[in-house]
Amino acid sequence: MSEGKKLLFVTGTRADYGKLEPLARAAQQAGFVITFFITGMHMMARYGETRIEVKRFVGAQFFEFVNQREGDALDFILSKTILGFSDFVHEHQPDLVVIHGDRVEAMAASIVCAMRYIRSAHIEGGEVSGTIDESIRHCNTKLCATHFVSSEVARQRVITLGETSDRIFNIGSPELDTHGQPSGVTLDEVRSRYDIMFDDFGIVIFHPVTSELQSMGAQAQSLFAQLQKSGKSFVVIAPNNDPGTLEIFSILEKLPKHQFRVLPSMRFHYFSELMRHASAMIGNSSTGVREAPFLGLPSLDIGSRQTNRALAPSVLNCSAVDTTAIQKFIETSWGKKTKPDQSFGLGQSAKKFVDVLQTEGFWMLTQQKTFAD
Repeated sequence: MSEGKKLLFVTGTRADYGKLEPLARAAQQAGFVITFFITGMHMMARYGETRIEVKRFVGAQFFEFVNQREGDALDFILSKTILGFSDFVHEHQPDLVVIHGDRVEAMAASIVCAMRYIRSAHIEGGEVSGTIDESIRHCNTKLCATHFVSSEVARQRVITLGETSDRIFNIGSPELDTHGQPSGVTLDEVRSRYDIMFDDFGIVIFHPVTSELQSMGAQAQSLFAQLQKSGKSFVVIAPNNDPGTLEIFSILEKLPKHQFRVLPSMRFHYFSELMRHASAMIGNSSTGVREAPFLGLPSLDIGSRQTNRALAPSVLNCSAVDTTAIQKFIETSWGKKTKPDQSFGLGQSAKKFVDVLQTEGFWMLTQQKTFAD
């Protein structure tokens, strides 16, 4: 019933590819034909041109689409991506489009699939955050035909949005599949590839918050000034391409190189190995509230971007301007591993994903949904 069906994975960022890759690999091994629609940050040199990493996926087909120039407004990116993706699926006619999360590229794909009655699957719906991303995520839930959520709490939220339970499958968070097994590289190999000279280090990922554009520069200045004052060493992964990113980059470019190693991106397996040896995670990436707790890495969640996203006891929260709290976290939590948190699964999402796709009932679900009161 399922073997030979064409699955199209839409990826716009290094982050969503880390979640989609395990699913695509397991589906390929089960006999599905895999194609990637590569767009967004993947195509931009400032962010590491990570389309190259996606194209390392052996045996898949790839389509690349430049959907933006640096500084483009989100609504312009959305409309341009709708046009490009619509043209693509008109020619290639996938059996299932797999869409992740809350980016404008995902929303564009969701809109096209809904309007064209193309079967779609939304990964990690039903989650909350503190920005426009949350609204986009919930829109994707209403537009997509089926849902692969990462927790029971998320499943309940999707039900609250009026989706029927037979369309919702709790598979856990897919990126944990990678973190739950050996990375395949050593820390020395990571250090050599990315020119990281630190023996003891924290990881920092600080993204712009689209609803707080006026203060992003000040927030970044406060955070990194306090990290510099701590005397600790940090590997910094560049922010995503949301509005406000240039203000953050202006701070990163001034950081002392003997204390901060700033990277546009990292291969996912290398990043996983780096996290296993880090002393702390700091910033506002979902990595800090999901992967870090899974690996027992203490993390400080900065600001509102991940508000209510997860409640692992190893995750602390403060604002970017609360320098006292930032200092206290570094003094008291640095290097102190915690009990691994399994709120988002055990690292078996890919198997659960494929198990669902291999059931006849999944492909029998109608494209026309009804609201469940």
